Amino acid sequence: MNGPAVVTLVSAARLDHAQAQWARTAEIEGLRQVTVWLDEKSPPRLPGTVIHLPPGANGLRLAVGRNVGAQAAIDGGADLLVFLDADCLPGNNLIERYCTASREHSEAMLCGPVTYLPEEFVGTTPADLERATKPHSARPNPTDTRCELAPADDYRLFWSLSFAVTAPTWRRSGGFSELYEGYGGEDTDFAATLLERTIPLVWVGGAHAYHQYHPTQAPPWQHLDDIVRNASIFHSRWGSWPMEGWLNAFAKAGAIRFADGGWMRVT
Repeated sequence: MNGPAVVTLVSAARLDHAQAQWARTAEIEGLRQVTVWLDEKSPPRLPGTVIHLPPGANGLRLAVGRNVGAQAAIDGGADLLVFLDADCLPGNNLIERYCTASREHSEAMLCGPVTYLPEEFVGTTPADLERATKPHSARPNPTDTRCELAPADDYRLFWSLSFAVTAPTWRRSGGFSELYEGYGGEDTDFAATLLERTIPLVWVGGAHAYHQYHPTQAPPWQHLDDIVRNASIFHSRWGSWPMEGWLNAFAKAGAIRFADGGWMRVT
């Protein structure tokens, strides 16, 4: 059976948010679900095709998880892969807009706008989400019926929170680099690969997703070691440094320093 499939990566820490997502996707007729469970322990009962992917030596394997989730969706007959972060609720027209855009731009990577919901937000009805719509200002937000082709400089804005791609274009992309484990870097690496392989990036108006609130740190101190390690992997592959804002913040606080051409922890 052809059609779209949603691929969601989830751990126990984000299970409640993912349950809210699945309550909405379950209402969409013909939409299949692929769920990748990232924790060491066996998963609880989860919707759709379930893949258990325990952590690697350096943390959760997000890049591998997206790759195995995509392959499972394709093996199940999906011709459009919709990747949604576990924290994200799909907007009222997200699947419809991605499907329409995929017919118009079958050789492109498709990205919709994301609204960060405030802590005080309650309710998940279509009207609730519509009233809350306020997409993150760092990324384009075309009108609801439009798609915009991203220039080369915009590839750095690619976000894995919400994106979609046809099965043939996913194969052409090669998927995410599986060198990355733990937090950070794999999105930017994937975007660099898309640009290198001349795969268009298209902003899809109306394909709204809504990121549910959870506490964060800025910079994310809990991920310091992951960020330093993954930034070094990215630099070795592409010759530039990702996540520079966070790296500079860690350095300003005295936690890391730049020496001999790379970042390292201060002991």
